[in-house]
Amino acid sequence: MAHGLFVDGVWRSQWHDTGPGGAFNFTEPRFRNWVTPDGGAGPSGAGGFRAERGRYHLYVSLACPWAHRAVIMRVLKHLEDVVSMSVVEPVMGDQGWEFGDGPGATPDTVNGKRRLGEIYLLADPRYSGRVSVPTLWDKERRTIVNNESPEIMRMFNSAFAGLAADSPDYYPPALRAEIDRVNALVFSGVNAGVYRAGFATGQAAYDEAFRDLFATLDRLEERLSRQRYLCGERLTEADWRLFTTILRFDAVYHGHFKCNLRRIVDYPNLSSYLRELYQVPGVAGTVNMDHIKRHYYMSMPTINPNRIVPGGPALDFAAPHDRGRFARA
Repeated sequence: MAHGLFVDGVWRSQWHDTGPGGAFNFTEPRFRNWVTPDGGAGPSGAGGFRAERGRYHLYVSLACPWAHRAVIMRVLKHLEDVVSMSVVEPVMGDQGWEFGDGPGATPDTVNGKRRLGEIYLLADPRYSGRVSVPTLWDKERRTIVNNESPEIMRMFNSAFAGLAADSPDYYPPALRAEIDRVNALVFSGVNAGVYRAGFATGQAAYDEAFRDLFATLDRLEERLSRQRYLCGERLTEADWRLFTTILRFDAVYHGHFKCNLRRIVDYPNLSSYLRELYQVPGVAGTVNMDHIKRHYYMSMPTINPNRIVPGGPALDFAAPHDRGRFARA
């Protein structure tokens, strides 16, 4: 997410767009090329981006749920030494995401820029659109490959096979239709749902988003009462796409975005599932609650004009879970 945009290469500070009735509108990512094993074209965009060790760099925010998905997949697929990474500061400035040396953040070690927006202008000096994370950069061609998180997740899942240690396939062929179906439900109702509620500027738009969000969470709670993961008995990308939203829910979306009918901790299955995913080796190290809370509460003065960061809630994602009652593939 970014609270400004470029128009023909010129930055404009601007809150997010809303449509009729104050409904929040998502904007489509501009860069949709794919890294592939042989450099051939992927499902969208142009070819020429062959998977190579050290060629690509990932720009992320630890606060952003969309970027967090890519960070998790990079860890799960053991790509830390294959794809380098820079982390922006949690609080947005007037010019959007910025690099720095605050706790948990890093400088831009590849291009030496101060702001992520400057990376977008390297790719296209007359770029028009939002500056978002994650952003996958090609050091060789000096351009942005892709800034759509689900697509970066899938590249990390499969394109770099052979360049890192063996790891599970999170988009296995036998489950792809079901994964796609669940992803559509989760995206509309939960991933985007919290933003549609939080960024709504009209009561009716908020009410509709609120109802859809909790109806979807209720469906997911019931689903997880019958099976260990969203698509059965093995972890898939669908689980990680849900995880990064529900991880932030009680600390941010419940209060800041007025998603306050229930908390995730009030759902026995969702909360236990959340703890299990957090405890998957490597995942806890990708979670930075300080970045998450400071970003949301300090970067959105339209919603929180005094920029006060709440002290709570107390969350223990490392507490025991009961998901072991289900078989695991």
